Amino acid sequence: MFLMYFTEQPMSTYPESEAIKAGRNNLVFSNKFFDPVEGSRLYNERLEEYLYAEEVGFDGIMLNEHHNTPLCMQAKIHIFASVLAGMTEKIKIVLLGYPLPVTDNPIQIAEEIAMLDMLSKGRIVSGFVRGAGQEQYANNVNPAYNRERFKEAHDIIMKIWSEHGPFRWEGNHYQLRVVNPWALPLQQPHPRIWIPGMASLETIVWAAEHRYPYVALNTTIESTKAIWKLYDDTASRMGYESGPEQRGYLIRCHVAETEEKALKGGEEFRWMQRGERKGSTQPEWLSPPGYSSAAARLKLRRDMEQQRDDSYQNELESGSIIAGTPDQVIKQLKVLLEETRPSILSLYANHGRVNHEDSMTCIRLLGEEVAPAIREIGKELGLSSPFELNSPVSLDHTKALNSNHN
Repeated sequence: MFLMYFTEQPMSTYPESEAIKAGRNNLVFSNKFFDPVEGSRLYNERLEEYLYAEEVGFDGIMLNEHHNTPLCMQAKIHIFASVLAGMTEKIKIVLLGYPLPVTDNPIQIAEEIAMLDMLSKGRIVSGFVRGAGQEQYANNVNPAYNRERFKEAHDIIMKIWSEHGPFRWEGNHYQLRVVNPWALPLQQPHPRIWIPGMASLETIVWAAEHRYPYVALNTTIESTKAIWKLYDDTASRMGYESGPEQRGYLIRCHVAETEEKALKGGEEFRWMQRGERKGSTQPEWLSPPGYSSAAARLKLRRDMEQQRDDSYQNELESGSIIAGTPDQVIKQLKVLLEETRPSILSLYANHGRVNHEDSMTCIRLLGEEVAPAIREIGKELGLSSPFELNSPVSLDHTKALNSNHN
């Protein structure tokens, strides 16, 4: 198995009373309430935790990016990735991922990833995302063109990594006179590309069409099985048989030395949902007009309705949040692995107001006690890491790219 450590890097020290008064805590909640002193402390604590994750034996550190929200302090994914590339030695740096539609220059993303890959000596996994609905407003991008821009930016980057420049690109959303970046990835033909998601059926199909592993973000077991069915059917249509190496799963999982403490820490996953803060992210921000298909909008609405009605106890009972001692967590993760069979597992370990000391304890227990047991379970289930299998990084679409754009 391939085991990753993840945290959203929450900015949990803003004045919540002001957010309650405003009726929102993101997008247009004034940044006058951001405290750079606390931000600096949190950034450096997260860095120490990432380094510790490598020390205790995680295979990867998963990073993401969000804008205009205390949910996530990483406004540019490559900043932390570059720091980790220089300060770590073995662990993979998994970018899940670059929000392609919000950029006006995909060449720069290709250059940034190439530089990171060289700095890390080939330890980058490059993930691409459409970006949450809120990201469209935060970056002044028309959400109606989100998927089109995502696909076209992806195609530009893949052509950069598969064909020597210079060449010209004349597309629907990007017109690039000279494409000839001097920085190219160390990994050949390019770093592995993984695609995370939770609501979009179109993205699942697209990932399978490209043979990119799909990382389901805390979806229910039933929904996850439906995702794999759609992925497998698409893979068959594309002429290959998919397996666990194309399946990734992120689970909220907090572990502590006592059940009582673990349950208290696990409740912090609901930090942005508690009390009067519910509804602080407006539905029109999550899914602005044109951003999602009708099917995806319907699924999002159902998920939000279920989330509003869900209690912490219900999430624990359903396995949406796993919290406990190492032995308790191992038992629950075993059920999850048996039911969903992913070879890529991301343990989303800390959120909200979990302090640095408890975060370090959680990482230690995950690395020293939980991970070895999970690896053994993975072996029994035949869940081999994509790196162990040396599976293909993608399907070859070079010819199609060259014929569509010149």
